[in-house]
Amino acid sequence: MPATPASRLRRCAMSKQCLTLVCPLGTEEALLDALLEESASEVFTSVPVYSHSAAHTSLSAQEQVMGRSRSLQLQVLVDEGNLVALLERIRADFSGVGIRFWATPVAIDGEIK
Repeated sequence: MPATPASRLRRCAMSKQCLTLVCPLGTEEALLDALLEESASEVFTSVPVYSHSAAHTSLSAQEQVMGRSRSLQLQVLVDEGNLVALLERIRADFSGVGIRFWATPVAIDGEIK
């Protein structure tokens, strides 16, 4: 029986996480390289974004006037069991850089071919 589109989807009952990382410009290439080397990273995407915050300690004068700073947002699909190890590696390699992160459960994932 041929596979239906619905059968190509995998339900992810809390087994995968989408880790979102927001890093300041200047660190993005090193972070991208680290994720490419990391076998725990199943797939990831990156997109330039603006970060907004009431705390202006790390913003340049121009960014303070604009109320935002340029950043890179990465979203990494990772097995829940590998999430902590991946975060530990990022903490070790990028301590003091100011990377923000959060993780959300993935309900469903797949690939449309």
